[in-house]
Amino acid sequence: MAPKILCVAEKPSIAKSVAQHLSGGHVHTRNIPGNQYVKNYEFDFSFGNAWGNCLVTMTSVLGHLTATDFPPQYKKWQISTCQQLFDAPVITNVDKDKESIARNISQQARYAKALFIWTDCDREGEHIGSEVRQAALEGNPRLDIKRAVFNNTERAHVLRAAQNPVPLDDRQVNAVSARIELDLRLGVVFTRFQTLTLQQLGGDLANDRVISYGFVVDRYFRVKNFVPEKFWSIKVMHRREEIDVTFLWRRHRLFDRMSVIIFFERCLAARLSKVIKLDKKPTSKWKPLPLTTVELQKLGSRFLRMDSQRVMKIAEDLYNKGWISYPRTETDQFDRAMDLKRLIEKQTQDHAWGPHASELLNGAFRQPRGGRNNDQAHPPIHPVNYVALGSLGDDERRVYEFVVRRFLACCSEDAKGESTSVDIEYGSEVFSAHGLLVLQKNYLLVYPYDKWESSQQLPHFTVGEIFEPTEANITEGETSPPGYLTEPELISLMDANGIGTDATMAEHIAKIKEREYVMTQTRGNNAGRGGSVQHFIPTTLGVALIEGYDSIGLDTSLGKPFLRKEMEIKMKEICAGRKSRNDFVQETLEKYRDAFVRTQQQVELLKAACRKYVLGEGGDT
Repeated sequence: MAPKILCVAEKPSIAKSVAQHLSGGHVHTRNIPGNQYVKNYEFDFSFGNAWGNCLVTMTSVLGHLTATDFPPQYKKWQISTCQQLFDAPVITNVDKDKESIARNISQQARYAKALFIWTDCDREGEHIGSEVRQAALEGNPRLDIKRAVFNNTERAHVLRAAQNPVPLDDRQVNAVSARIELDLRLGVVFTRFQTLTLQQLGGDLANDRVISYGFVVDRYFRVKNFVPEKFWSIKVMHRREEIDVTFLWRRHRLFDRMSVIIFFERCLAARLSKVIKLDKKPTSKWKPLPLTTVELQKLGSRFLRMDSQRVMKIAEDLYNKGWISYPRTETDQFDRAMDLKRLIEKQTQDHAWGPHASELLNGAFRQPRGGRNNDQAHPPIHPVNYVALGSLGDDERRVYEFVVRRFLACCSEDAKGESTSVDIEYGSEVFSAHGLLVLQKNYLLVYPYDKWESSQQLPHFTVGEIFEPTEANITEGETSPPGYLTEPELISLMDANGIGTDATMAEHIAKIKEREYVMTQTRGNNAGRGGSVQHFIPTTLGVALIEGYDSIGLDTSLGKPFLRKEMEIKMKEICAGRKSRNDFVQETLEKYRDAFVRTQQQVELLKAACRKYVLGEGGDT
């Protein structure tokens, strides 16, 4: 009798798609008791090598099977018991609403020879795989455990993954396990302490709150405290060949009006200007790098009229349906062995970008640029199969179109142009004029999210020629404040500071909105594809918490998640085998324990900030 293999995916949609590919469409579907979404798919498949022809049952979980919590005796909210939670025991059990799923896995594992795990190939997916492993081993302790390595659900890719399994990576499992424990301990400690402390003040503070981001508040204070300054500059204009040329001052601007007047009078006294430099050269606008998760979130929230969390939800849906590759990746370089032209060919049937795809196949194809990042797990985000836009919902259509156009742009030629610059000397001051002529749009023809337009062409000038400018003026202006922080800017700051991962940034941003640390306002229309960008303005609570925690004077402010950044770095060290799970947990707990004790001792500073900003009890709000 053929051996039985149990396959378990992270989501029902992936289980269904993989089962269809492995079975060739010849599959028997069974419902499982207790859950309407999870199915068991039964079929035959030849895994080759040691496995040969097998009877396969393909099923799934619905994300994490288990949850970690404190025992019941630690459930009571009391300030006096908060510090105990740093050392209290934690327990991990199957979620009550997932018990039927775990039971199904255990039952299906009883007569199986091996378990093949088909969870997403990232740290979180590895941990979910370990939860699946535990449920299966309870049904059959002798199981051989393997995991399939895949990043999209295209048929050939799935077949290769099934026949080339690898062991589960327990280093990644340990990293996530440590993070789950720390999130529980630290989240509960500070949430309980902060909530119970601020409830004593009454008003709007009697709610469950946790620590906010400081980046939004930093920008808010920069805007609020901004004092405009007047400045002056000199602008020279000259009309030649029916073209008005504006020459800009090399000094840009000065904040002393009298100094500008002196320089201006010297120009007028000289009367004539001289061309001292003429530069005409080819120039290019580089095509974009292959698409990463962070870039998808930033550009999606900028151009696609949805926030980063919604962008990622739609991208996940498109991946689950088999239209795009796995959307959580740090990689911005395509493997040279990857057959990109085959992917391009699938897009030739589209009426909008199909002609450009055809041109790429007819000789215009260029190898994509390579960035500096490779997570060694997933390629950049790209289309896997073609789907007509009319069969997608509005949000799906926008995200899928963006992914396709970005991919085709990566495979196109850079835009080409010619730049011209002219420098003149006028009364010992130097002024410059610049012109751009776009000659070949190339990638811009398929990627309207970038803009590169020709400016007015400069007339003919010759080095050494002398002419009297048509007009010269002193201009006046004043500095303007920065804008409030936008979602793309916040994602960039988090990425630059190593805070969060490509998989969690959107969730973090959603949290600070959900917990009312910030409110959002829509800011104007965007260039490019249109749409609008939301900018963040902190609520009075958000400002109060940041100022309160900063005033406590901790070595690392709780108002900015740099301790979280350090946690992310150490998680990577666990994955690389350079740090143990236990060392990581204990080191992190000690840092936060110190911060907690200091916060407890100086809690009046936190209360004072909340009285000032939220309750309006004195101070300038």
